[in-house]
Amino acid sequence: MTDEQPTQQEPRIVETETGTPGDTPEREPRRLKADLVVIGAGSGGLSAAAGAAMLGLDVVLFERGEMGGDCLNSGCVPSKALISAAKYAAAARESEAYGITSGEPRTNWPKVQAHIRKAIDTIAPVDSQERFEGLGVTVIREHAHFTNPHTVASESAIVTAKRIVIATGSRPAVPPVPGLNDIDYLTNETIFDIPELPEHLVVLGAGPIGMEMAQAFRRLGSDVTVIEMGRVLARSDEEHAALAARALREEGVTILDHHKAAQISNQSGLVCVEAEGPDGTTSVRGTHLLVATGRTPVTDGMALEAGDVEHDQYGIKVSDKLRSISNKHVWALGDVAGKGQFTHLAGWHASVLVRRAFFKQGSTSSSLPLPAVTYTSPEVAQVGLTEQEARDKYGESVSISEFSFDENDRAIAEGKTEGGCKLVLNKGKLVGASIVGEGAGDIIQIVGYAMSNKMKLTSLTNFISPYPTRAEVVKRAASAHFQDAVFGKPAKTLVSLLQRIL
Repeated sequence: MTDEQPTQQEPRIVETETGTPGDTPEREPRRLKADLVVIGAGSGGLSAAAGAAMLGLDVVLFERGEMGGDCLNSGCVPSKALISAAKYAAAARESEAYGITSGEPRTNWPKVQAHIRKAIDTIAPVDSQERFEGLGVTVIREHAHFTNPHTVASESAIVTAKRIVIATGSRPAVPPVPGLNDIDYLTNETIFDIPELPEHLVVLGAGPIGMEMAQAFRRLGSDVTVIEMGRVLARSDEEHAALAARALREEGVTILDHHKAAQISNQSGLVCVEAEGPDGTTSVRGTHLLVATGRTPVTDGMALEAGDVEHDQYGIKVSDKLRSISNKHVWALGDVAGKGQFTHLAGWHASVLVRRAFFKQGSTSSSLPLPAVTYTSPEVAQVGLTEQEARDKYGESVSISEFSFDENDRAIAEGKTEGGCKLVLNKGKLVGASIVGEGAGDIIQIVGYAMSNKMKLTSLTNFISPYPTRAEVVKRAASAHFQDAVFGKPAKTLVSLLQRIL
């Protein structure tokens, strides 16, 4: 970093030290030059900052909140820790079917919260300010905004950089339901800190967050009602999403799909939601309300106009290269880039930045197929196109090749035979896959690897899969596509001729 004298064109930012007003002198903000400025210390921002610093570049990182962003503090990590605790409760209830006598589990909510906190605390050092300062990054724990297309500023610093990365993530989207703002509702940012386990949790939204939390809290002992204006897991394969919904209903979760929350009120200390559905209005009363209706990018307070950075309701307007369409010095990564809202996508975005900006390679946001997993039980995993998306895009040339877990020996041995693997093909080329079942999120990676490396469908048949494993469903689904070619009449005729020669 190098200090630079202030110019008249740039704003004077004043920092006052702690003390009695008038007793402390005003301080000029420090002025810095950097190779890269990163705004936001979530998955995308941290990966970009670390990559640039490890290449020997001068990096300044701004973060006004917690290091690690939503994923570490209120998203992926705490939710999966909660789901893990809930699985133990489910296992106790299911143990009788396996010959193990066990009683109804009792949830100690403070201890569940301690488990969640331990998971966060264990991972936190990887994302910490100290670690990044150790890499040579200048970390400024303040809100940053643009002052011109090349410069961002905070309370204590003004930084001019060759490249500026916006990685500010997203926040829970709050729908305009009458009465919602008059009650104390929960989001993924607050639900893990509630003082007691909900007696009856009402969930608005049956997307991944809503479904995961619904099942977890039901397993921990809460009554749960989910209200969804469309279909459950609308972005997943419809057939597989329906299977997951059925599993939750069998566990006691009430799901009102195709119901719109029309009015919310507080009645005698309870949350009351009037849900309009195909058969009329249903009144749902609960002790707690979780809003899980999607997320919205964080772009407010950044003076994007001063930076000549165009944006809309989906985030920063960028090309597939992740560069701002209006300011070539600005890049956007992760949720705020408007390309999808996944931690692993933010990590890939950071890789695209490093490859393009520093190594001049040609990667783009869409270079690789995007996987997505909903961590219910059974899990719902997707990579590439769903069956419906493929049919909409390619029409009648689309075919499906499937294999079910009820024919998988490991699944049979475990007594978990729900679901299976569906491969989506266009003229025999792999364009997508969906898996629903235990461990689907891990298994889908086999297909993702093949698609990312542009392998033929035969590559999913040409390896030895250890027996018995759930991942065999991928090989069996791929093999099913070739069954007629390998065992049909032409093949039988050929084998018969060859046998005469031998």
